[in-house]
Amino acid sequence: MKKNIITTCMIAILAVIPAGLNAQRILTLDECREMAISSNKALQQAGTKVEMAGYDRKIAFANYLPNISATGAYMYNPNDVSLISDAASGRLTTAGSTLHGMVQQTEQGMMADITAYMQQLAAAAMQGDASAAAQLAKYQGIMQDPLFQSLLTKLSATDYSATINAIGQEIDDALHPDLQNIFAGAVTVQQPLFTGGKIVAANKIARLAEELSETQYDQQYQQVVVDVEEAYWQIVSIASKEKLSESYAELLHNMQHDVELAVEEGVSTESDALQIRVKANEADVLKTKAENGLTLARMLLCKQIGLPLDSDIKLADEELESVPVPQIAAEKSMEDIYADRPEIKSLDLASRIYDGKVQVARADMMPKVAAMGGYMMSNPSLKNGFENNWNGYWGVGVVVNLPIFHGFEALNKTRKAKAEATLYRSQLEDAKDLVNLQVTQLRKQELEALEKLSTARNNLESAEENLRTATIGYNEGVINANTALSAHTGWLQAHSEYIDAGIELQMLSSKLNKAEGNIHGQSYR
Repeated sequence: MKKNIITTCMIAILAVIPAGLNAQRILTLDECREMAISSNKALQQAGTKVEMAGYDRKIAFANYLPNISATGAYMYNPNDVSLISDAASGRLTTAGSTLHGMVQQTEQGMMADITAYMQQLAAAAMQGDASAAAQLAKYQGIMQDPLFQSLLTKLSATDYSATINAIGQEIDDALHPDLQNIFAGAVTVQQPLFTGGKIVAANKIARLAEELSETQYDQQYQQVVVDVEEAYWQIVSIASKEKLSESYAELLHNMQHDVELAVEEGVSTESDALQIRVKANEADVLKTKAENGLTLARMLLCKQIGLPLDSDIKLADEELESVPVPQIAAEKSMEDIYADRPEIKSLDLASRIYDGKVQVARADMMPKVAAMGGYMMSNPSLKNGFENNWNGYWGVGVVVNLPIFHGFEALNKTRKAKAEATLYRSQLEDAKDLVNLQVTQLRKQELEALEKLSTARNNLESAEENLRTATIGYNEGVINANTALSAHTGWLQAHSEYIDAGIELQMLSSKLNKAEGNIHGQSYR
């Protein structure tokens, strides 16, 4: 018994859960607007463009600031660099040995010359030349002097070739810098001082472009709101007509049943039954069309508000007996409308942007002045010859660029920008005229719709009274079926026209709010 109770409870729970998950969702107009705004892809893309324009504005502002950069480099050379030839390098590194050999050779030559000269003096002295004998004695005394002998010994023993060779090697090394591995680094700073007003104009354009993207976002926002409101009231209209068609079909089927009974009793003719049967079939077709149209309209609204197309939704205004009359906004001056319409704002901003582009193009014909400075270091260093060590130097300066001639490019760019600015100003004036025409037309259509709604309401009241009396007369047998059918048809048409008039007024109100710039949402920021 307990097991059966538990099983029954589980089955009940499982049966309730899907119903809860698939419960019908009732949406108000404000909820539909919010859902459409949060899920619309085009609106999200417009928001992204606003964000991108903000980054462009920050990029343009960065041109006011100094540009600081650091650079590092390394280069490998497979072949070393030499500032002298190999032959000269060899002579330089052996200069001491060469000089030592030359000195020894000169010393030996001098000793040989002295010895030969002394032999000549000795020969002359042996022949009785007293002067030669005196000179010979003098030279012999010098040669036998211990100090002279010590000097000759030291000169012969001194080896200065290694010292001179070392000096030559140092010079040779200096003339063979190590350029196989080169390291370099630099830090530079550039600060624009005068650019002909180009940076100022570029920042102005960037700010205007950001405002332009915001107005385009507002324009897309308004379009989303108008589209979802039209889809909403379209569903309300079709739903009202569906209920109307259901009531009409039910009424005709009841009449058909009564007439068929009357035919069996001989009170009515077969022709009356046939006419009512045809009208009942037409009412069934009308009901089917309304149901199909309502399904498609719901799918369209689901797409606009970001729900799956097969979502089970119902609108809060579907249950209303009549379509609510929108609040008529006070008329605005055209200047206020121009200020609130994003399309007018966009064209105004576009013309101002092209005015800024004129300044940018004109700046290309102006001189540019910039201050710059930097610090550079390298290894090998060039500051004190070629040194295999890190060393560097710094410097500051001013750069001036003066454009002279480039085929009148800058001049033609300036003229083109002026022409584009004139074009957008002309489009702005045309747009103002079109907005004026659109607002005037919609205001007149709104007044016509109010009159139409009032007339439709009076016609509906008359049709309802006519239907009431015709129904009573038909039930009492005073009037025939054709008269009763005409009363029902007139009531259906009057009710349908009353619904159409209310929906038309709602849609015109939405379009007029958009035309006058009265649809305001939260800013993208």
